Amino acid sequence: MSEDAVDEAVDLQLAERQALRRVAGLRTELDDITEVEYRQLRLERVVLVGVWTEGTAEDAENSLTELKALAETAGSEILDAIIQRRTKPDPATYIGRGKVEELAEIVRATGADTVICDGELAPSQLRNLEDRTTVKVVDRVALILDIFAQHAKSAEGKAQVELAQLQYQTQRLRGWGGNLSRQAGGRAAGGEGIGGRGPGETKLETDRRRIQAKMAKLRRELAALATTRETRKANRRRHAIPSVAIAGYTNAGKSSLLNQLTGAGVLVEDALFATLDPTTRRTETSDGRTYTLSDTVGFVRHLPHQLVEAFRSTLEEVAEADLVLHVVDGSHPDPAGQLAAVREVFADIDATDVPEIVVVNKADAADPVVLSSLLAREPHAHVVSARTGEGIEELLAAVEADLPRPAVRVQVVLPYERGDLLHRIHASGDIEELRHEGDGTHVTAHVDGQLAHELADYAV
Repeated sequence: MSEDAVDEAVDLQLAERQALRRVAGLRTELDDITEVEYRQLRLERVVLVGVWTEGTAEDAENSLTELKALAETAGSEILDAIIQRRTKPDPATYIGRGKVEELAEIVRATGADTVICDGELAPSQLRNLEDRTTVKVVDRVALILDIFAQHAKSAEGKAQVELAQLQYQTQRLRGWGGNLSRQAGGRAAGGEGIGGRGPGETKLETDRRRIQAKMAKLRRELAALATTRETRKANRRRHAIPSVAIAGYTNAGKSSLLNQLTGAGVLVEDALFATLDPTTRRTETSDGRTYTLSDTVGFVRHLPHQLVEAFRSTLEEVAEADLVLHVVDGSHPDPAGQLAAVREVFADIDATDVPEIVVVNKADAADPVVLSSLLAREPHAHVVSARTGEGIEELLAAVEADLPRPAVRVQVVLPYERGDLLHRIHASGDIEELRHEGDGTHVTAHVDGQLAHELADYAV
């Protein structure tokens, strides 16, 4: 694809995503609605609520600022935000009785129709807050799931998001006025004639059973879709092609970095979770060795466990890589916190042993004092700007130095008609010496075990 065509495709993707915005005033009020349907309604005019239990006031404000960015990414308008200092969230209402009354007053005064809480709420907390504020209440997990649902494009991405949503929703099924506790017998419960009549199951039980059946179907679909990914991985392993995964906090600039390193032309947007579907590109070192670079889904503080599980096959790109480029936003107020949050997810997916280069991005917008502090804390770090190209050459050199090198040293004389073997040595080997003589090409190189076996007939 030409460069102009790539640019046009990216422009179309951006235009399409930016067009997916709420049209004010078009809303349907439902009298009988399940929690599954309810949680899938889009967010509108929002009040943010946080509970500060540990850390500094600055940490609490940073967390709420991130919640604001998440809500705006989901298409919401932020009207107000409140934080409460507590030793732990209130078990009944998350923020305590007095704050609930204050929150209800803010909701009435601003005309908000949604409250977003900066934490994962229990079903009882959601219910109590909704009863007292009389508007929809959404927690951080549901918000992130909503963003993922909006941004997923591939069949695998959509299935992963839906599975995560259903895992979240199955524990929170409830309805209005107890309608889910009504029993339905006979045909209404799925029965057919004799043996199917009687008290039947409640609407809650019916919904939960349907969700579990849907989850089982999605898991089968994801297992089938994973076959293609595994085939590609096996092909790379067979040809001993090293893999580098670009991972890091959401909106740290991973896709921009991939574009700088490979000219991939993937979608870049100043929004959280702009990338859900991983992109892999093949590239070469300066001495001709081939390796792959993969852009991966971004992480965030308190990434929902449901998402980690649903996206495990995608996140395994990181765990199975030979090297991780851990990208952090150098212009963010708390880059060290971003590094810690991402490493928590690395631990969840057993990726802590993968060699890591910390890439401090957005150097053109970062505070030099913050950069110095990061470099002192992370000795194996490189400062770059994916926007301007600053530091990219130095980063590429560091990647080349850290890529695994083939272990078997060979000395061979290849006939000139075996150019295929010479090409494979160039692509996956580390050449020490190469001479073209009358009897063939004399090569001394380090190669992988399989290629060494194929070269055994030409050894000297």
